[in-house]
Amino acid sequence: MVLNYFSSFFKTPFISAQERKKFVILSGIFFFIIGVYWLLRPIKDGVFFTIVGKNYQPMAKILSFVVVGLLVLVYSKLVDKLSRHKLLSILACFYATAIAAFAYFLLDPQIGMANLDASPDRLIGWLWYFFVESFGTIMIGLFWSFVSDTTNSEEASRCYFTVALCGQSGGFVMPFIAQYMTTNGALCIGVFGLFMMLVGVFLYIKLVPEHERLEKIDTKKPPLEGAPKTGFLEGLRLLLVRPYLLGIFTFIAIYEIIITMIDYRFKILASEVYAGEALVSYLFKYAIYANLVAVIALIFGIGSLGRRLGVTKTLLLFPFLIVGAFLLLTANPVLPVAFAIMVTCKGINFALMQPAKEQLYIPTSKESRYKAKAWIDMFGLRTSKGIGSSINNFREVLGVEFFMWMSVLLSIGLAGIWLLAVMFVGKIHAKAVKEDRMIC
Repeated sequence: MVLNYFSSFFKTPFISAQERKKFVILSGIFFFIIGVYWLLRPIKDGVFFTIVGKNYQPMAKILSFVVVGLLVLVYSKLVDKLSRHKLLSILACFYATAIAAFAYFLLDPQIGMANLDASPDRLIGWLWYFFVESFGTIMIGLFWSFVSDTTNSEEASRCYFTVALCGQSGGFVMPFIAQYMTTNGALCIGVFGLFMMLVGVFLYIKLVPEHERLEKIDTKKPPLEGAPKTGFLEGLRLLLVRPYLLGIFTFIAIYEIIITMIDYRFKILASEVYAGEALVSYLFKYAIYANLVAVIALIFGIGSLGRRLGVTKTLLLFPFLIVGAFLLLTANPVLPVAFAIMVTCKGINFALMQPAKEQLYIPTSKESRYKAKAWIDMFGLRTSKGIGSSINNFREVLGVEFFMWMSVLLSIGLAGIWLLAVMFVGKIHAKAVKEDRMIC
């Protein structure tokens, strides 16, 4: 009954019943992954600002590059050893157990949220920050690699935006529920969400026909950039030697550098008004509105806009959006403006840019989709957030106003490189799809 209800979102003349069933279940899995992620994100910043202190967030982002990088090494090895659904299930169990453990320690009156004496010596705050950062990198990246592995280009163009809609709905629903709870109550909702994700994986294996779950390679022709080798560090090697993958890395990294600078300004402004549980509650409000914007955008046809524009033109919109937002915030550095800018940028990013970006991996090999993508997500997110955070460290040295305008000029220069990278990647992607070939 539930599957039949959600199947209505996929009922078009171009989608078969078996294909519909597959994407309904995948959408349900993504609902809970994104829901849990957006449940953890506000708590991540609220806990860290309260326990460790707002001035240490740039350092936390820099260190998370190293910590998450080590975890991605382990993840790359697991990709060789385990089937896709087993890896999803094992990681879901790990994160659920860890969330429950953090919930227990955050209740402690000395090391938990009740102690408002922020200090960099409070280890629980650092560990929590790194833990949530790893969830966003590994679980979301693994899901999209999992989907890309069993999806061809035609299926992706029909169904990816609807999968994104379900994911952003989860990002709205779970924080909406959690805003009425304490931090620990919200974490319990996160454990429940990961359990439901496991149920989704079980249904996928039991209900989706085997031929729909097999790896789909659109072509038997040789890859445009050559066949990849295998190995533990192959993902990093692919990233460095394949121009197509390096191009994807470039525009992801630049986006994250700029949005990290904007995000830090927003969090600083928020921490000057709210603290402790009140800060967590305010950041839940931000999560709710960001995902609500994404859901509304998808419902009212932004997915159709993306399909009409194509992957390249869709991705070319974002440098202009981000730079314009940065200029607006610099001219009006107040919390309501920062809130509106972050909600708009994040919401449209989730609704339009992410599904378009994921389509770039479809005409690639399994090694590129799993290993290189993991390294791209890790380096593209962690390195760029570290660079953005390093830039943020100059805020006090240069003075707030001068720093703000200098960072805007820097973002304009980076946006130019961003545009070139998207045009390069888009040209190769279009050629591969037209010629029915893999890229690398």
